[in-house]
Amino acid sequence: MQDYEKLGAFYLGRPVDAASGQTLAEPLLYDAKDLTTHAVILGMTGSGKTGLGVGLIEEAAIDGVPVIAIDPKGDLGNLLLAFPDLRPADFEPWIDPAAAQRKGRTVAEHAAATAAQWREGLAGWDQQPDRIARYVAAADRVIYTPGSRAGTPLAVLRSFAAPTAAVAADPDALRQRVQGAVSGLCTLLDVDADPLRSRDHILLASLLDHAWRDGRDLGLADLIRGIQAPPFEQVGVFDLESFYPQRERLGLAMALNNLLASPSFGVWAEGQPLDIDGLLHAPDGRPRVSVLSIAHLGDTERMFFVTTVLNELVAWMRAQPGTGSLRAILYIDEVFGYAPPSANPPAKEPLLTLLKQARAFGLGVVLASQNPVDLDYKALANAGTWFLGRMQTERDRDRVLAGLDTVAASGGARFDRAWMERALAGLPGRRFLLNNVHEDAPVLFDTRWALSYLSGPLTRQQIQRLTAARPAAPAGAAQLATRAVAQALPTGKKATAAASAATERPPAPAGVVERFLAVSTPAPAEARLMYRPMVWGEACLRYADARAGVDAWQTAHLIAPVPAASASPWEEAREVPEQLLTDAPAAAAAVWAAVPAVLGADKTRVRWGKMLAAHLYRERPLKLWSCQQPRAIAEVGEEEGRFRARLGDLSRESRDLAAEKLRASYAPKLARVQEKIRRSEQRIELERGQVADKKLATAVSVGATVLGALFGRKLTSAGNVSRAGSAARSAGRIAKEKADVERARADLAAAQAQLADLDAEFRQKLAALQAASTEHLALDEVVIRPRKADLSVENLGLIWTPWWVGADGVAVAAFTGEDEGS
Repeated sequence: MQDYEKLGAFYLGRPVDAASGQTLAEPLLYDAKDLTTHAVILGMTGSGKTGLGVGLIEEAAIDGVPVIAIDPKGDLGNLLLAFPDLRPADFEPWIDPAAAQRKGRTVAEHAAATAAQWREGLAGWDQQPDRIARYVAAADRVIYTPGSRAGTPLAVLRSFAAPTAAVAADPDALRQRVQGAVSGLCTLLDVDADPLRSRDHILLASLLDHAWRDGRDLGLADLIRGIQAPPFEQVGVFDLESFYPQRERLGLAMALNNLLASPSFGVWAEGQPLDIDGLLHAPDGRPRVSVLSIAHLGDTERMFFVTTVLNELVAWMRAQPGTGSLRAILYIDEVFGYAPPSANPPAKEPLLTLLKQARAFGLGVVLASQNPVDLDYKALANAGTWFLGRMQTERDRDRVLAGLDTVAASGGARFDRAWMERALAGLPGRRFLLNNVHEDAPVLFDTRWALSYLSGPLTRQQIQRLTAARPAAPAGAAQLATRAVAQALPTGKKATAAASAATERPPAPAGVVERFLAVSTPAPAEARLMYRPMVWGEACLRYADARAGVDAWQTAHLIAPVPAASASPWEEAREVPEQLLTDAPAAAAAVWAAVPAVLGADKTRVRWGKMLAAHLYRERPLKLWSCQQPRAIAEVGEEEGRFRARLGDLSRESRDLAAEKLRASYAPKLARVQEKIRRSEQRIELERGQVADKKLATAVSVGATVLGALFGRKLTSAGNVSRAGSAARSAGRIAKEKADVERARADLAAAQAQLADLDAEFRQKLAALQAASTEHLALDEVVIRPRKADLSVENLGLIWTPWWVGADGVAVAAFTGEDEGS
C-alpha cells in the first residue's frame, strides 16, 4: 500500500514549489470531509479540469463514496474506461483512428503505444495497476442517458411522484419542489416559466400542489386531465374561468398531449426510475458512480433534466440523517447556464439550496466551469475549496480574486492577494492552485495521472458498447413479486377453459368481494384477453419486538387457485403487491371463465379465513437484516442492498470519528517527542560550539608553550609548566565536551527512534481502522413472527386474473408477460 492510501484522504497529485516551479516528491492529500463545504474547479479549456475531476471521482470511489456526475460534454464516460491489465487490446476499441493516423500508426500500434504510455504515466505517480483494480472493484459505474437508449435510460417522469413526508410537511420545501418540477416542465414545453406571472406555471403548480398535499402521484396524463377539469374552482381570489378560461387551457393541454404522444418522448418514461438512492448505490449496496450523460440533449431538455435531478437531490437530502462525514458527491462537469449571476433558470434555486444546506447531510457539491463569471456569487461564496487552473482573461482572474477575498473575509482568514495573483499568472496545464478554507495556506500542485483512460468525449456507439457489456440489472422487487405470482398460477399448456368462456362477466356469489389484477403487459399478436377466477385474501399483521425496536403493521394480499371445499388454498398461494390490485377490469374486450361454486359457500370461506391466518403466522415472518459492527438493524422494508449502503455510511462515519480520536490521542505524544528532538538538536549545536571553543583555547595554550621553548626559555620554567598544565586540563575538557556531544547525539537518536515507533504504532492502528471499514460486512437475519392476537383477515373473496390467450390456445399472464408453459 502506498503512503498516500490513507483514511478519508484523496490523492490528487503532488505539491509544487512556488519559487522554483519544481514538483515535489510527497503526495498532495485532500481531506474528503472538506468536500462537504463544496468545491469549484475553474479553468479554461486545456487547463486539465477534466483530469482533475476524473481523479477526484476515482478517489471518491476508492474510498467508498458514491458520486452522481452530470456530464454535459460527454467526457465523464471515460470513468468506465479503466483497464487493470493495461493490455493494448483493452485500449484498442476506444482509440480514435484519426489520432492514430496523425501519429503515423495503425490503430493497433497506437493502442500499444497508449497502453505503454498509461503504464509509464501511472508508475511516474507511484500508482500500480492493482490500484486500477481496486477502483474497478470498489464501485459500480453506470452511464445513464435520459431521453436516449444509448446508455441506461432513466424514467424521468417519476419526478411527479408525491414527495416524501418530510418534504410534504415543510411548506418551503414543498413549494420549492413544486416550483422546480413545474419550471422544468415549462422549459421543456417552451412556455413561460415565470412562477409569478405565467398562467401556465401557476395552473400546473396548483395542480401538483393539490395532488401532493393529498399524497397522490401525478403523471403527464393526469396533468392533461387536470388542466381540462381542475379539482378546484378558484385560483387566488379569481374564479378559475376568469383566471384561465377553459378554451384557452386547451392549448396547454394539447402541448402536453403532443409531448406525451411524441415517439421521441417515450424514452423519457422508460428505464430505471429516477431514484437518488438507486443512482448512489447498486442493488448489492456497493457505491455507484452514476454518469448522467446529457451531451445528446438540446438546451431545453438539459434544463428540464438537470432541474429534475437537482429537485430529487434536495428531496433526498432532507430525508437523510445529519452527518459530519462525506456521504455522497454531486459533480457537475460544466455548470454554465444552470446558476448564472444575472438570471434565474429553473435549475438555479435547487442548486443554491444544495450549496447552502447539503453540508449538514454529508452531500458535497463540486462545480466545474471554464469561466468564473458563469456562476452566481452566492454559489462561489458557498464553496470552501477552490481548484484554480489557467484563466482565459484578466477579468476572470479578477473575479476569482474578488471571490477568494470574500470567502476569506467571511471565515476570518488572511488573504494574500499579491501572492495569489502571482501564483495564478501563467499556470501550465494540469497545474492548479488549491485554496481550501480548512487549511492554513493555499498550495500549488500538479494533478496525478488518471486511472481511467481519458479518450475524450464518448460517441453514442461507444456508450452503447459500454452499456451492452454491463451485466443485466436484477429485477426489481415488484417484478420479482409478480413473477412469483405467475409461477404459482395454473400452468397453461392449453387454455382449455377459453373454449367455454363467456363474453359477459359471470356474477360473483352473494356477499363475495371482487377484485381484479391489473393488465400490465401489451397484447401479443392475435391474442385475446381472458379473466380467470382465483381466491384472494387480505390480512393485517403486526410485528413487534422491543429488542429490535420494531413495531410495524403490514397488509398482505394473497391469491391462490380455487381448491376443493375441504382443502386449504394457501399452500399454493403467492403474495401480490397492492399496486397490482384494481376495482375494475381492463377496458379491452375480454372473455371470462366460470366462477367455481365453492366460492359461494359461506362456511368454506370462513374456514379458508382461519387457514389463511394460520398460514400467515407460520409462513410470513418479518425478516430483517442486522449487523454487529457497526451495530444496526434494517428498517422494515429495507432491502439488503440499501441496508448495506446505509451500513457503509455508518461505517465511514465511525471510521472518521475513530480516526479523529486516534489523531487526538497521539497528537500530544508526538508533540512531546518532537519537542525532545528539537531540544536534542539544539543541545548538539551548543555542545559542538563548546567543543570548538575549547579546541581553540587549547591550541593557543599549547602554541605558547612551544614558542617559549623555541625562543630559548627553558621548557621546565615556571611559566611553561603552568601553560603546559593548562593545556592538559583543556584537552581533558575537550574530551568531556565531545562525550557530551555524543550523549546529545544518543539522546537525539533515541528520540528519533521513539518518534518512529510512535509513527509506526499510529499507522498500524490507522491501518486496522481501514481494514475494519473496508472488510465485507457480516449480516445476520432477525426473524420476527406476527403477533397472533393482532393478526386479522380483513377480506376473503374472488380475484380475476388477466391472461392473453393466443390463437394456439396457450395462455400468457397479462401481468408478467411470461408464458405459463415456460
